[in-house]
Amino acid sequence: MTESRRSRYAAVFTVMFLALFLMVLININTGTVNISVKEILEILTAGREEGTGYHIIWQIRLPRILMAAILGGALSLSGFLLQVFFHNPIAGPFILGISSGAKMMVALVMICSAGSIGSMTSFALIGSAFGGSLISVSFVLLAAKRLRNMSALLVAGIMISYICSAVTDFIITFAEDSDIVSLRGWSMGSFSGMNWGNVKVAAAVVAVTFAFTFLMSKPIGAYQMGEAYARSMGVDIRIFRVILIVLSSVFSACVTAFAGPISFVGIAVPQLVKLALHTSKPLVVIPASFLGGAVFCMFCDLAARMAFAPLELNISTVTSVFGAPVVIWMLVHREKEKQ
Repeated sequence: MTESRRSRYAAVFTVMFLALFLMVLININTGTVNISVKEILEILTAGREEGTGYHIIWQIRLPRILMAAILGGALSLSGFLLQVFFHNPIAGPFILGISSGAKMMVALVMICSAGSIGSMTSFALIGSAFGGSLISVSFVLLAAKRLRNMSALLVAGIMISYICSAVTDFIITFAEDSDIVSLRGWSMGSFSGMNWGNVKVAAAVVAVTFAFTFLMSKPIGAYQMGEAYARSMGVDIRIFRVILIVLSSVFSACVTAFAGPISFVGIAVPQLVKLALHTSKPLVVIPASFLGGAVFCMFCDLAARMAFAPLELNISTVTSVFGAPVVIWMLVHREKEKQ
């Protein structure tokens, strides 16, 4: 590794860590209830355990901030793995219908169990979302065998997403009136209502999946060079592809289970990270994508809360506003490169 490349990596990671720290501070200090910086520092450092400020910071803002960071990083890595799998920079869990499949299964399990999002355990949510993710990705893989053109494959993924969304809407019509509001809010994507129990489960699932993903850095790097090269390096392509899909589905399922489907993060962030680093080397891109996704979702959650306060936007609305232009730019850039 050259000195200039090492310096670029260090600079990008330094900027992302500073942005992460800044986003945490701003999110803690920003809300409909004003809390002074002095009071925030007292609550966080002096262990003060009383008053409205303590409750707002420890029980409302911090769990939400941490979940936005954890799930944002997971969604970014899910998109990165799908882009590696399909050799396509605009593949992502939202575009390919994986998030919609997870949403459909969670809604189905909730209605069939006569429960609600709040009454379902975290592992039940993740399990049902994972099952829905695998169903959607199975249809995408079946389409991939017939459709060699990647554009046609992405269209097939979008159609699967529409089908899953239509089934979800049909399911919601049979929900109890008391559950419809919460289910509709969740299905549009939101980090609100998070608690420390959610944070612990999400952190555990994402940490384990991240560790497996990072350990896959070497075979991922070989696969990026082409299947023939990967085979020459001893990579079992069939097993490797299954592992990629499972890891991506776990990330996507965890996000959808807790926050609902969130669009464009999985597509835009990995591409921006690779552009900033000037490399697609997995050993560097994997942790950078996680950090980038965390910062991006924390920023979008802040915008969702404060843009029209006290009204709160759905997180997917804000991620679309900032993520969609990146995807459009990528498509235009790719066409220019082909000319």
